[in-house]
Amino acid sequence: MASVKDRLAKAMIEDAEARGLISAEKTHIIEPTSGNTGLGLALVAASKGYRITLVMPESASIERRAMMGHLGAELVLTPAAAGMSGAIKQAEALADEDKNAWIPGQFVNPVNPLVHVETTGNELWVDTEGKLDAVVAGIGTGGTISGIAQTLHQRNSEIKIFGVEPQESHVLTGGEPGPHGIQGIGAGFKPEILDLPEIEKVIAVKTEDALKTARLIARTEGIAAGISGGAALVAAIALAKQPEWAGKTIAVIIPDFAGRYLSTALFEQQS
Repeated sequence: MASVKDRLAKAMIEDAEARGLISAEKTHIIEPTSGNTGLGLALVAASKGYRITLVMPESASIERRAMMGHLGAELVLTPAAAGMSGAIKQAEALADEDKNAWIPGQFVNPVNPLVHVETTGNELWVDTEGKLDAVVAGIGTGGTISGIAQTLHQRNSEIKIFGVEPQESHVLTGGEPGPHGIQGIGAGFKPEILDLPEIEKVIAVKTEDALKTARLIARTEGIAAGISGGAALVAAIALAKQPEWAGKTIAVIIPDFAGRYLSTALFEQQS
């Protein structure tokens, strides 16, 4: 499905299966999501024969909703103003009513960072031949950035890890939660699995800057990044412009592609 969350979805389901917690014959998977983890879960659930219900804010893109339905998932929308917290509460309420329900719990499940310890972090190290100075990644659940940080710091403690959150909801940098347009990051609270001590700094990025940069990178580099990828690029470019980072190698995590945002503000300016 072309998202960094696909490996997480597969890992959470297979971990629960291995521990005897779920089976396709009886389990109803229910998960709150902003989109990408839900899509990954829907894909894995379909391939294994699970019933799945995904709960997401109504602000999520039409493309994500349509693809979830295409994969056979049931979809419950929650008020955009309630953010991810609202989706989580609704998912928990639905699970309370179904004795066969299982919530993967991407915001609290230790499998989330672990899968990136085992995969993404190692891939970054191998692909750069260990010649890596920094990684910039958006913070949604915190699993991707935490797993990457743990793996890379085991190999080289000097590698700097920079997180990215929306300026309009910069909870991790001391602000208040609020509405923003960078789908996939900025949940409005500090996720339980986020390993902040491993992160050098969290950089707040405006939604409009993320959109502009995602459009720019598509037209100048042929990289059709999603909005959160645009946000990570804003932070990485700002970092690279600092004199002390001249000549350094900075990796940027682009979690998904622009095709998931055709109905959003990302495509409003095509001139």
